[in-house]
Amino acid sequence: MAPTHDHPPRLVFDDDCGFCTWCANVASRHGDVALVGFTELSPDQRARLPEDYENCAHLLTDDAVYSCGEAIERTLAHDVPALQPVFGALGSVPGYASLRERLYRAGADRRALLGNIVRDDPPARD
Repeated sequence: MAPTHDHPPRLVFDDDCGFCTWCANVASRHGDVALVGFTELSPDQRARLPEDYENCAHLLTDDAVYSCGEAIERTLAHDVPALQPVFGALGSVPGYASLRERLYRAGADRRALLGNIVRDDPPARD
């Protein structure tokens, strides 16, 4: 039986980045994740994040915090349940977690470039 949760997962993202905002909006449109920009974090949410939280995206659930590539993977698995067995299988492949994080970092380090391709207006700039 799946655990019950008081809140939908919260995707924490850089709300001053057009590419990050686009990615977060896609996740929100395809599932019930709540979006929380860095500038909107409550003190309780901020306390749950790592000290260098502005380094990547995070997924806050009622009982866990997932960061960087794992946050995106968990968000995708939440929004598209058919992907859960795929990620489960990938998780047993040696080196997968490291590759996932390197791919995340490659995208995160190029978000200004990627924002020239896809972007939404970042809410922190309103």
